Amino acid sequence: MELRTVKIEIPQDCNVIFGQTHFIKSVEDLYEALAESSPTIKFGLAFSEASGKCLIRSDGNDEELIKAAEREAMKIGAGHTFLIFLKNGYPINVLNRIKNVSEVCSIYAATANPLEVIIAETESGRGVLGVIDGSKPNGVETQEDKQWRKEFLRKINYKR
Repeated sequence: MELRTVKIEIPQDCNVIFGQTHFIKSVEDLYEALAESSPTIKFGLAFSEASGKCLIRSDGNDEELIKAAEREAMKIGAGHTFLIFLKNGYPINVLNRIKNVSEVCSIYAATANPLEVIIAETESGRGVLGVIDGSKPNGVETQEDKQWRKEFLRKINYKR
């Protein structure tokens, strides 16, 4: 078995959702979940088929994001995984819809942070062991940090 990491190149001003699903129908169902979530969201998604032709299946409403998702899914190369790149929206706006797609098994990450996927490869194929999402902590927040956090969430209208 070979272990390695794959760095995901996230397009500028985008978030990424990375997960695992189990059926080719996922491409259309994920598309519908995203398209129905907001009229302004831009996205590209790619799914790694794990049997049959074993193709990267893709869709979306932004050609640049579709191509980026296809490229990064090919680098990961683990069956039944999917990548979604989002613009003009955030994972918080779509994550529950994605989790409720009947084929979705799990979500590994939903982030704008630097992302690495830890891959195991055997004679049978590739699998995801986990992800590295962003940096390690520098410490514990102070009262001043807590105040900043609360003000920030209200500034961006996620809290009142």
